Amino acid sequence: MPVPLLIDAETLRDQLGGVQPPRVLDVRWRLDRPDGRPAYREAHVPGAVYVDLDAELAEHGAPATAGRHPLPSPERFATAVRRWGLRAGEAVVVYDDLGGLSASRAWWLLRDAGVADVRVLDGGLPAWVAAGLPVDAGEVEPEPGDVVPAPGGMPVIDLDAVAALPERGVLLDARAGERYRGETEPIDPRAGHIPGALSAPTAASLAPDGRFLPVDALRERFAALGVRVDRPVAAYCGSGVTAAHEVFALALAGFDAALYPGSWSQWSNHPGLPVATGAEPGAVDARPRPLPALAEVVRTVAVLRGPGG
Repeated sequence: MPVPLLIDAETLRDQLGGVQPPRVLDVRWRLDRPDGRPAYREAHVPGAVYVDLDAELAEHGAPATAGRHPLPSPERFATAVRRWGLRAGEAVVVYDDLGGLSASRAWWLLRDAGVADVRVLDGGLPAWVAAGLPVDAGEVEPEPGDVVPAPGGMPVIDLDAVAALPERGVLLDARAGERYRGETEPIDPRAGHIPGALSAPTAASLAPDGRFLPVDALRERFAALGVRVDRPVAAYCGSGVTAAHEVFALALAGFDAALYPGSWSQWSNHPGLPVATGAEPGAVDARPRPLPALAEVVRTVAVLRGPGG
């Protein structure tokens, strides 16, 4: 039986009081306020360990051409997983305070590393508080864990393959519509989107209360974008963080999607690559390049690790 991807606040409360409580990870992070530790110290789900997205869920020292949040090296991620106290066979629950937008990055990396049971707290900390459940202050520092990550379990796509994907599949841009259209670009060197990509702001997968839409509504949303089980699909965002949220929403809807870790921050740092602007996808890059086989795109086109990601 498939492991559920979401968990609600009341179910998490019950599991935390059970004989095998899950490991809870607080992954609060925002583009304009990346350090979530002060908020974590003020109030978090009891027992939750703080995860530093910039330090533990991304590699450091990579060139700009690799993107702003390349995937962490296996060594860096293994160190983080041990610090979080993860034990073999233990279930994990991740959350944030913004509809899962950053928690999904931890979900993706843990699933990629072979952790079988990883769930996102639906609605995050706001849903926990709204349910009248208690919070703790301070830091949680567990005993080191024993999980040994085995990266490679999730499909990823690289710079060359993502350029060709729209010719035979669906490439979703998870950023806000104004960034897709090129009307504004607050952080990366060029504005616009990858030619052939469709605008699919990942926030549209959430209800006003920050919980995910029902599965039927998610399926309808992605079907309207041309997503089908027999077509490869991949997602990107600004730097590979909220694209994981799009991949998570697609998984809820029953679709296996590839993540483009480099995302727009990588693409836009390559001056020779084309950029489309406006509301339309734009022409797909027609430069000669080998097209990956359909099965390769659906599964793992290229595993991007460390500075090369």
